[in-house]
Amino acid sequence: MGEAGAALQGYNAALLEGLAELRARRDELSERIREEEAERGRLQARLGALSQRLARTNESLAGHLAARSELDRSIAETEAAYGKILESSQTLLDVLKGEIGNASKASEPKSTSKQKEKQTSGQKHS
Repeated sequence: MGEAGAALQGYNAALLEGLAELRARRDELSERIREEEAERGRLQARLGALSQRLARTNESLAGHLAARSELDRSIAETEAAYGKILESSQTLLDVLKGEIGNASKASEPKSTSKQKEKQTSGQKHS
């Protein structure tokens, strides 16, 4: 049984060596797991902070978009009113020019037939 005992001791040593290697791999894997869990925790914390930041940014953006829309509306209304003012001013200017023309015609001395006769007879006697 000496040979069988030696073989058994060889198997035992190989098993112990194999178990030690498996335990070392398990320890390495456990360390990797701890590192990745820590990284996951950091990422989840960052994700939470980024989600809150995104929500605040979305709220701010919505407010800015609404304000810009209101300004766009005000600008459009003001431009339309200004256009109407310009149109009314042009109409008023045209009416004023017409009135000035009418007033000029009305203020010119009217020639009567007697005045024409005096002018023509005065020219003949000269």
